[in-house]
Amino acid sequence: MTVQEVGRARRRKEDAKLLTGRTQWTDNLSRPGVLHVMFLRSPMAHARISRIDVSGARDLPGVVAAFSGQDFAGEQGSLPCAWPVTEDIVIPEHPPMAVSEVRYVGEAVACVVATDRYRAADALEAIEVDYEPLPAVVDMRQALADDGPKVHEAGNKAFSMKLTSGDVEAAFRDAPVVIDRTYVQQRLIPSAMEPRAVLVDTDGEAFTIWSATQIPHVLRVMLAVVTGIPEHKLRVIAPDVGGGFGSKLQVTAEEVLLLLLARRLGKPVKWLETRSEGNLTVHHGRDQIQHVRLAADADGRIRALRVDLLADMGAYLMLLTPGVPTLGAQMCNAIYKMDAYEFACTGVFTTKMPTDAYRGAGRPEATFVIERVMDELAAEIGVDPVEVRRRNWIRHDEFPFTTISGLTYDSGNYEAATERALSLFGYDKLRAEQNDRRDRGDPVQLGIGVSTYTEMCGLAPSRLLGAANFGAGGWEHASVRMLATGKVEVATGTTPHGQGHVTAWSQIVADALGVPFEDVAVLHGDTAIVPKGMDTYGSRSLAVGGVAVVRACEKVRDKARRLAAHLMECSPDDLEFEAGTFTVRGTESRRTIQELANAAFTAHDLPDGVEARLDSDATFDPENFSFPHGTHLCAVEVDTETGMVRIRSYVAVDDIGKVINPLIVDGQLHGGIAQGIAQALFEEAVYDADGNLLTTTMADYLLPSAADLPDFALDRTESPATSNPLGVKGVGEAGTIASTPAVVNAVVDALRPRGVRDIQMPCTPERVWRALAAQEREGGQG
Repeated sequence: MTVQEVGRARRRKEDAKLLTGRTQWTDNLSRPGVLHVMFLRSPMAHARISRIDVSGARDLPGVVAAFSGQDFAGEQGSLPCAWPVTEDIVIPEHPPMAVSEVRYVGEAVACVVATDRYRAADALEAIEVDYEPLPAVVDMRQALADDGPKVHEAGNKAFSMKLTSGDVEAAFRDAPVVIDRTYVQQRLIPSAMEPRAVLVDTDGEAFTIWSATQIPHVLRVMLAVVTGIPEHKLRVIAPDVGGGFGSKLQVTAEEVLLLLLARRLGKPVKWLETRSEGNLTVHHGRDQIQHVRLAADADGRIRALRVDLLADMGAYLMLLTPGVPTLGAQMCNAIYKMDAYEFACTGVFTTKMPTDAYRGAGRPEATFVIERVMDELAAEIGVDPVEVRRRNWIRHDEFPFTTISGLTYDSGNYEAATERALSLFGYDKLRAEQNDRRDRGDPVQLGIGVSTYTEMCGLAPSRLLGAANFGAGGWEHASVRMLATGKVEVATGTTPHGQGHVTAWSQIVADALGVPFEDVAVLHGDTAIVPKGMDTYGSRSLAVGGVAVVRACEKVRDKARRLAAHLMECSPDDLEFEAGTFTVRGTESRRTIQELANAAFTAHDLPDGVEARLDSDATFDPENFSFPHGTHLCAVEVDTETGMVRIRSYVAVDDIGKVINPLIVDGQLHGGIAQGIAQALFEEAVYDADGNLLTTTMADYLLPSAADLPDFALDRTESPATSNPLGVKGVGEAGTIASTPAVVNAVVDALRPRGVRDIQMPCTPERVWRALAAQEREGGQG
């Protein structure tokens, strides 16, 4: 009996080498004669560079070269922005190394190349730089003032866009209930386990770039565009990459400059980021001010939603910077029906590190604003938060459903996911305990938070991305190669950095071709081995890349069928294929696909016109996004005397369509929920009024540990996607998208009887205590 691999809880193939230290991170790699690079970075948020003298560094022992931005001014180009979201968007020149002006603390102004990184670091102190200070621009609202200081000559507004559907003004007119709130999405610093690293080697004509990147294929194209080096002279390799979360979805200054240094010096060069350097210069996430107004009937039925965002771009527009907040344009309405909807977003330049994609990229922000305001609506009309959602969500019998913002959700069942979550959570019992604590005046109050989310995954259909002015397609490529011995190699254009693609793709291929799981090898992350791909981000790998693998397997089977028919002297229509074996219908005549791979290799008896291989390629471009959903419930205990918040229990029931490997899914959810909780309670990048980042070390930027997090109770419902043959939807970002509003809703729910309606994230003990103290003062004055 053949065991079905898809759906099986397989342990990951990848883990053995990772856990035993036999893996290859970029920093493990070296080349003969490699030189090490360190960058001098601006200590000022905004200033003109009046003088740089690198001669002192050049004279030091072990130093091979030292350069300023002026030395590369004619060849370094401008770092790319691939998503100009409006026709009139302002995209300033973004030199990898500053030439005449710096616009954020940490911007590179010079570099040293030495025989080891410690000598290079020491030599930075010998570089002299004179700065003429300019005003810092830190606050988004102040940045838009007409008479304020400018980050760029063109002004501080990068773009402004609006999406409107329905008659918003009419829907708000005379609405019995209007909720008006402003929320702040604090700035976050992605903190992958592996810092960024780049190694570049050259033979004098072509270049090989090893980088801890999520996007080797995109990076290769963009490096060619920025530097003018022909694309076919560039090979990009992403070795094992220790996490990304979007922070390595980027074309970085260091990648460009290392390539230029290798070209100029004719020698291999290497750079490894320090953690403090990373906090300054890895692109940041979130950073929005969200003004939301919701109109509803007296029973809580939503009439209209209006969302107006200010989004901090930082000093420049990086690869996807302006597209991140606008991804929420079609997701703020979430799973709810309404008569009218308006979304507006203004991108603002400040003298801070640029923002860009961070786990969820626009969808966590959109989910937060709607799920927070849904709780406010429930409180306003005096009904349970779950009930107000039930009154407004799309019912399971209404799918496919075209939302007010224009997306068509293909499948889902919000009722089933929510009922399962409520049961696992013990919702009614917890509400009873909450009421008891309130009646007793217990200083430790219980709060219950609800988040019923959906997200837009499988960043895909190329035609839709084109309509959104996205700078690339959404397709994905795969090759399936049948080897002479019957083993299988899969070359995938997706580039994993911890997601378990090797294991999941092996399971898919094992079922598709009927070969053992152990007989499948998965190759990725090297543009010379996998020349086509669009890489990994936006929960697209399985829903797009996995389906490309399936399509390639189908072509392999078709080739094998033709060969099998020839060898068994029958019509291809007479063959049945099951568990890796072709059988002539009604007979005992059979050939396995692995035997046919050997027959193709020997080529002793091939039909006319058939090549000596079963190998096949496929490119898949889906017809729609995929839309996972779920219900997350969080119970917190809030000490009203100290402000301390403790998560008591957390339940997540997600519908991600067909599950390939439940162990991998659970791992993705654990990590995602942890990151969402981290935003709610722990993390915040803080700048002072002069534009200095105050959270440059792990002592200043608080990340939760396992001891700070509860056990997560996970379960799933299944509504297969109709946009791809696997029925999969994506899970990499689901936990992060859902968990932040669930936690904040729980904290506010605990304190609502005391007049608290919001606490700005992260909900630290100090902020909780101050919110309570402010309400006590107001009550005393009243």
